[in-house]
Amino acid sequence: MNMFKFFNNNRTSSIGDISTVSKLPEFDNHALISYGEDAASGLRTIIAVHRANPTVPSFGATRFWHYASDIDGVKDALRLSRLMSYKAALAGLNCGGAKGVILAPKNVLDDSARTKVIEAYASRVNILGGRFVTGTDVGIRQSELDTMRLACRHIIGFNDNSTEFTSIGVFESVKASLQEIFGSSDIKGHSFAIQGLGKIGGGLLNLLYGPAGKSAKIYVSDIDSAQLEKIKIKYPRVVPVAPKEIDVQEVDVFAPCALSGAINAKSINRIKAKIICGGANNQLSDEVSGDALHARKILYVPDYVVNAGGLIAVFDEYQNPSYDRARVAQAVQHIPETLRKIFAESRASDTPPNRVANSLAEKIFNGYIQKV
Repeated sequence: MNMFKFFNNNRTSSIGDISTVSKLPEFDNHALISYGEDAASGLRTIIAVHRANPTVPSFGATRFWHYASDIDGVKDALRLSRLMSYKAALAGLNCGGAKGVILAPKNVLDDSARTKVIEAYASRVNILGGRFVTGTDVGIRQSELDTMRLACRHIIGFNDNSTEFTSIGVFESVKASLQEIFGSSDIKGHSFAIQGLGKIGGGLLNLLYGPAGKSAKIYVSDIDSAQLEKIKIKYPRVVPVAPKEIDVQEVDVFAPCALSGAINAKSINRIKAKIICGGANNQLSDEVSGDALHARKILYVPDYVVNAGGLIAVFDEYQNPSYDRARVAQAVQHIPETLRKIFAESRASDTPPNRVANSLAEKIFNGYIQKV
C-alpha cells in the first residue's frame, strides 16, 4: 500500500498543503515527499522519493538553488526524482529514484551561512534513516560533501569524479547512435553541435576532440562567454556559435548538455541534426516532442539512459567498500548495450525511442520496487 507523506512544519508556506502538491502534473504517486525548515540556519528543503525498494535506498543528488517560487522547487524535486527512477531502472540498478532540493535565498550566502544550511540539511537526510542516499548536484560544492558526512552517513560521491563517467556514458551513447544511423560507430568525419560546456558538455567535447575525432567538425555554445573563451583556447578547432543558433546547425549529432526542455514545440522544427544525444536531464518538454522527432526521422536518444554514468559510479561506491575505476568503467558499458535494445525495439515496432525506454523502465521498477 502506498503511503504518501508530506511533512511541513510551517503550514503557511507558499508550497501549500498535501492536496496542492498531489494535484501537480509532476506528481506521480510519489512514495514520499518531505518538506522541512530549520529556523536557526534558515534551511528550507524538499526531499522527494519517487519509488522505493524495500531493501535498497532510493538514490538522488541534492541541488542548492534559488527558485522563483517554493512550488517551483517542489516541481523540480518531483520531476527529477521521477527521472532518477527511470535512469536507475535502465542502468540495471535496483534502487528507486529520489531528489533533494535546498531552497536557496535570492541573496548569495557567505561561507559560514552556507555551512550552517548544509549541516542542517544533512541532519534532515539522516532523519530518513538511510532510505535516501544523496550526493552533489547543481549548487553543491564537492567540498561540502565532507560537511554533510559529518552529520549524516548516507552521503556518497567521494570516489573519483562521477561526472567524468557521465561524460563517458554520453560519448559511448553518441557512438552507439552513429552505429544505428550510419552503420559505424566511428566518429571520424562526423559533425557535432554541443549545447552547454559545463562538466558534462565539456567532458564530451574533450572525448570528441581527441585523436579519434580530428576530422570531426564541432560547433559549441554556452551562455557563459568566459567559459566559451577558455574552450576556444583549449580546443582551437571548435566553431563557437550563439546559444540561440546551436540547435539549427546542420550536423549529424546535436548534444544538449545544458538546461532541461531543449526539445520543445518551438525548437523541434528548427533542428537539422540526424541524431539528438546529450547529457542534459529532461531534454524533452513532453513525450509528444519525442513523437514529433520520430515522425521527422530524427533519432532521439533517451536522456536518462545516456547520462546514467554518474549514477552508476555513485551506486558502485555504495555497493563496494573499495574503489575500482575499471569496474565502474565496465559498468558504464551497460549504457550502449541498453540503447541497442531500445533502438532495435523502436525499429521493429515503429515506436519513438523515448516511448520504448519509458515502457521498459516502468516494467522494471513497477515489478520489483514496491511503494513505501
